[in-house]
Amino acid sequence: MAKKTHKKYRVGISIGDVNGVGLEVILKTFSDPRMYEECTPVLYGSLKAANAYKKAIGMSDFNFNVVQDTSKLHHKKLNFVEVTKDKVMVKLGEASTETGKLAFQALKQATEDLASNKTDILVTAPINKDTIQSDDFKFPGHTEFLASYANEDNPLMILVNEDLRVGVVTGHIPLKEVANILTEELIISKLEAFQKSLIQDFNIPSPKLAVLGLNPHAGDNGVIGDEEREIIIPALKKAGEKGILCFGPFPADGFFGSGHYKQYDGILGMYHDQGLVPFKSLSFNAGVNYTAGLPIVRTSPDHGTAYGIAGKGLAHEGSFREAIFVACDVYSNRKHYKEMSSNPLTVSPRHEKKR
Repeated sequence: MAKKTHKKYRVGISIGDVNGVGLEVILKTFSDPRMYEECTPVLYGSLKAANAYKKAIGMSDFNFNVVQDTSKLHHKKLNFVEVTKDKVMVKLGEASTETGKLAFQALKQATEDLASNKTDILVTAPINKDTIQSDDFKFPGHTEFLASYANEDNPLMILVNEDLRVGVVTGHIPLKEVANILTEELIISKLEAFQKSLIQDFNIPSPKLAVLGLNPHAGDNGVIGDEEREIIIPALKKAGEKGILCFGPFPADGFFGSGHYKQYDGILGMYHDQGLVPFKSLSFNAGVNYTAGLPIVRTSPDHGTAYGIAGKGLAHEGSFREAIFVACDVYSNRKHYKEMSSNPLTVSPRHEKKR
């Protein structure tokens, strides 16, 4: 687990798609009273839908503390802010535009409260990226929505599990478009965002970054593709001149299986599955999706709606619980970093081992 935080933070939680496993892992997480020693949680959603969900999975005894806003939070209960009083049909395991609309309403209110300092942190439960689409939400996922909301043009998705941190240059785009989108400037911008996040968010003063190649065998010196020679290697050279400790490009196929990844503080892949497949293989049920490059702290579990097991009591809450811990740790690290930046004589807190 991530290290225990000493100050309780107000954690806003968007309910996600209530036909999936998101609410189940939330309820399981906060059925453990020790979680309230870590944070004060605030869940945004539909109370009618949440109560129907509790009954469907046999957790009717779990009680929410319903509040109108975050000024009257109970610090030993899961607080609940209603974003709609409309009836929302819960049909576990089914995609629904109705629950997609609720997912966006919850995300929007949770984001607005975070922006207004009514909460400190945002943790998002999984959404269905298709059913959430509307005139108000035209984004591939949470990351792009939050980046747009914050007017930030360089977010970086980082998957985290203790000392393993994997980012990707391109995120939710079709694979056929990756090679055309890759540029030196894009890779350098992601390396800069990665380095900054590792320093201020993870308390790593001089992070070492590994970079994966795009092609098999990292191009074999141009035999299996030119992107490494023409784009990635020049980008690494220029990033190094900017003071970024980056190495590669490494062939992606053997990098994780050989344990080579353990020598680096972060690994940057070129596309979504290149980074997420090995990460989830190593960290399933414990990994966390963290969005770097934003002025706010946002995490989520590293799994989706999992319709196939929704309502069966099989969903594991480990990843969601870790998303809470990582978010609190990052928020604390950022505060210390800002304090140190404004007062250079401040002593950095000791980097604790993961518990």
